[in-house]
Amino acid sequence: MPTSPEPSARGAESPEDAASQEASEYHEILIQAFESPLGPMFGGATARGVCLCEFSDRGGEERIIARLKKRHRCEVRASGDWPASPLGDSDHADHLGRLEDQLTEYLTGGRREFDLSLDLGGTPWQRRVWAGLMEIPYGVTSSYGELAARLGKPGGSRAVGRANGENYVSIVVPCHRVIQVDGGLRGYGGGLRRKRWLLDLEAGTEQLSF
Repeated sequence: MPTSPEPSARGAESPEDAASQEASEYHEILIQAFESPLGPMFGGATARGVCLCEFSDRGGEERIIARLKKRHRCEVRASGDWPASPLGDSDHADHLGRLEDQLTEYLTGGRREFDLSLDLGGTPWQRRVWAGLMEIPYGVTSSYGELAARLGKPGGSRAVGRANGENYVSIVVPCHRVIQVDGGLRGYGGGLRRKRWLLDLEAGTEQLSF
């Protein structure tokens, strides 16, 4: 938890002002770019946990930042703009470092489960769908209809598909494991080629070159 800010040159802040400043800082998002075997990606984190793991060609940085601001209603900063502070060093940056390390392990076959704090935001239904996605084991797929039925919404495959499309923490929240009932891939925000690559990785079969 971040500490209260130091008094400004204008004098000591009131407890109310300090609390407001602390809440604002707590909800800021730090994002940074990194490379992966599937191309450039962005990671993002609040002080609570990871809120973004996205391919950078999914709309570009400006659109990704706009989506984060709308969902979390807070400021978004690039890592190069983040001030040296206990907040940046111990919370946001720590979550991002763990994300990049664990994602690299996963994409190179050295990890099957993620151990990360998440701050996903979203609606209650979206959070239910995302929680359901994280219950699908590594190497296993589910159809949209099957997931909807498990969530108590038979016939809700389209609603599941929409929630999948609003998942900003790809791979960690494994929307790539949801496919059509006939085995077709259907859609994927990062592109069907990446979805096929991820499924092949988990199945232990030969992967597409990327």
